[in-house]
Amino acid sequence: MNSELRQLIKRRGFYFLSQESYGGSAGFYTYGPEGASLKANIEDAWRRQFKQKESNMEIDSPTIMKEAVFDASGHTETFDDMIIECGKCGEQHRADHLVEDNTEIDEAEAFAAEKIEEIIEDENIQCPSCGASLSGIKVNDFNLMFETSIGPGDAERGFLRPETAQGIFVEFPRLKEYARNDFPFGVVQIGRSYRNEISPRGGLSRVREFTQAELENFILPGQDPDISDVEDVELRLYSRKLQDEGAEPAEMTVKESLEKDVVASEWVAYYLGVAQRWYERIGVDPERLRFRQHQEDELSHYASDCWDAETDVGHEEKDWLEITGFAFRGCHDVKQHHNHSNEDYRVFREYDEPKEIEVKDISPDMSYFGPEFGDQAGKVIEKLEELVEDSPEVFEQETIEIEVSGEEIEVPSEKAGFSQRTEEKDGEKVFPQVVEPSFGVDRIFYSILVHSFEQDEVDGEERNVLRLEREVAPVEVAVMPLMDKDGLGEKAEEIRDELQEAGFRVDYDDSGSIGRRYRRQDEVGTPYCVTVDYETLEDEDVTLRDRDSTEQQRVEIGSLAEKLGE
Repeated sequence: MNSELRQLIKRRGFYFLSQESYGGSAGFYTYGPEGASLKANIEDAWRRQFKQKESNMEIDSPTIMKEAVFDASGHTETFDDMIIECGKCGEQHRADHLVEDNTEIDEAEAFAAEKIEEIIEDENIQCPSCGASLSGIKVNDFNLMFETSIGPGDAERGFLRPETAQGIFVEFPRLKEYARNDFPFGVVQIGRSYRNEISPRGGLSRVREFTQAELENFILPGQDPDISDVEDVELRLYSRKLQDEGAEPAEMTVKESLEKDVVASEWVAYYLGVAQRWYERIGVDPERLRFRQHQEDELSHYASDCWDAETDVGHEEKDWLEITGFAFRGCHDVKQHHNHSNEDYRVFREYDEPKEIEVKDISPDMSYFGPEFGDQAGKVIEKLEELVEDSPEVFEQETIEIEVSGEEIEVPSEKAGFSQRTEEKDGEKVFPQVVEPSFGVDRIFYSILVHSFEQDEVDGEERNVLRLEREVAPVEVAVMPLMDKDGLGEKAEEIRDELQEAGFRVDYDDSGSIGRRYRRQDEVGTPYCVTVDYETLEDEDVTLRDRDSTEQQRVEIGSLAEKLGE
């Protein structure tokens, strides 16, 4: 981001560091009047596309959730970044960022801690705060979740959610009922998430509190999307192969990406096409947008394929920023919550015609399990039930070895009561799979500002202008009297009220010269200005000015709303 845009953002109230009266707090930003409107418009545009047009339902879940939820999702164990503490000054830094800042390595986050330690030593990377060498200092894991207490006294442990997705997954048993078990169905949510970043930097690109817009699309195995509406959408795809070769992204349609096996999942390809159109519509420059495939060592263990939408937000050099992740998550999430909660996360899928099915089951001998394992008996049986699904062959052994609460336990096979038989069934219970497009609203906001900012010359003067798309601009039209006297102000206010009644986002501006007011509206991205002058009082015509071309035309007040609507 260049300095002129940075100054404009703060001066015109788009966003600024929060709590500056108290010294500020890194990673927290307040959206000012213009920024709050722009952000809300982006969220509304996202709802129109991913909720309404895609016919999905929306929920709003709590931002604080109990520890058990994150035990099931894996966040309490694996949601970590790498931290290193300077032995001289005590400052803590994110280790992979130090490697990226001091070497030509771009994606150090995917490396193991031991690899990061080796690079720090080999490159003799120094502490950014005091200049001391960091060689030989251990790199540790730091969990990014904010911890809190739920209730007073001996309270229940909870966390601020690090993603909105878990709020959808935990409610799946109820949501599938609302969807009448008609698959596929999608659930969207827009809300705040929290990550206790080690070293927030880059303005809105890495913060501790942020807004996500996520869609969890639940599908049954074998269900494919209809891609006909997006098959011709052009994408810039940066596959693993092209990354390894150091080549440029390849341009191809959604249909071609599937035919050439560049994108493995039809669902992921479908959402890439939908998102590409949406990005362009809200003002992301398609020439500064690409979809980058995750490398094998970046993939989460449950994801079969994942692509990131990235925008170039650099000034003179390319600086790619992830704004959305598109992942095929399989059945990992619903299965985890099925295993850890008291709910059944499976759904019944009816066969086209009855089938002969081999049924595997256990009938535990409770006279053995109760006395032998006490309070752990239920968990032991749950583990055995999981083995029936995943590894039924272990029941052929004399004893079965399982791990419960970190303890190795042996169970005699005969006490499990394993059996298998053939039954005729009309259907079966299966775990649904999940396709997830996850959008970072703050980063999209940031990208739109960078991509829409331009400097040009109007009437011999340099002009700063945000060429915001009308769908997301804080104000669609500004109404201004040439002077606030002789009835011009009253007439302008009357026009403002009529346009607001017609559904337009309108600003009234009567401060300063008309040229200064035009520049002020250009800076905040207002597409149109309406000027009321003395001729208006005679002929009921106003001057309509276009932000991008600065061209002006006279329009009758009675047809102004229709003209703007076009």
